[in-house]
This record gives sequence, structure tokens and C-alpha cells, in this order.
Amino acid sequence: MGIPMYADIFGTIPIAEALFMAGVPIGTILAFMMSVTALSLPSIIMLSKVVKPKLLCIFVGIVTIGIVITGYLFNSFNFLLV
Repeated sequence: MGIPMYADIFGTIPIAEALFMAGVPIGTILAFMMSVTALSLPSIIMLSKVVKPKLLCIFVGIVTIGIVITGYLFNSFNFLLV
């Protein structure tokens, strides 16, 4: 959901707070915040001007897998954090 958006990390804090107050799990919020800052469409476009397409695909894949794993881990240990 956060990939087409473009915002810095400070711009996502109010959205994350609203999601938290609505009862969204911490891991989901964290994954959303990371995807908005690391995998936004403008960032991918800028990176595509500098790196080769194969390397860009590897970067996007590794970062996506890392974000998903982090989200699941934080959601599974949510009872310890809140």
C-alpha cells in the first residue's frame, strides 16, 4: 500500500499514529512506514537512473522481503510490545 505514496519518515508518523489508534498491529504500521520511505515510486525512478535494472530489481526484492519479515515478526510479538 505504501509504495505508490511519497513521504519522508516524519510525514508518515501522523498516519502511523492514526492507524495505531484504530487498532492496526504494530508490525503492519512499521511495514507501511518502511515501504513508504524505502520503496516509494519516486525513489525507484531516481534509482533507475543510477543503477542497472537487474540491480534495482534485486534491491526492491530484498527490501520487500525484509519489510514483510519485519512486519510479521513485530505482529507475532505484538503482545510484548503493547
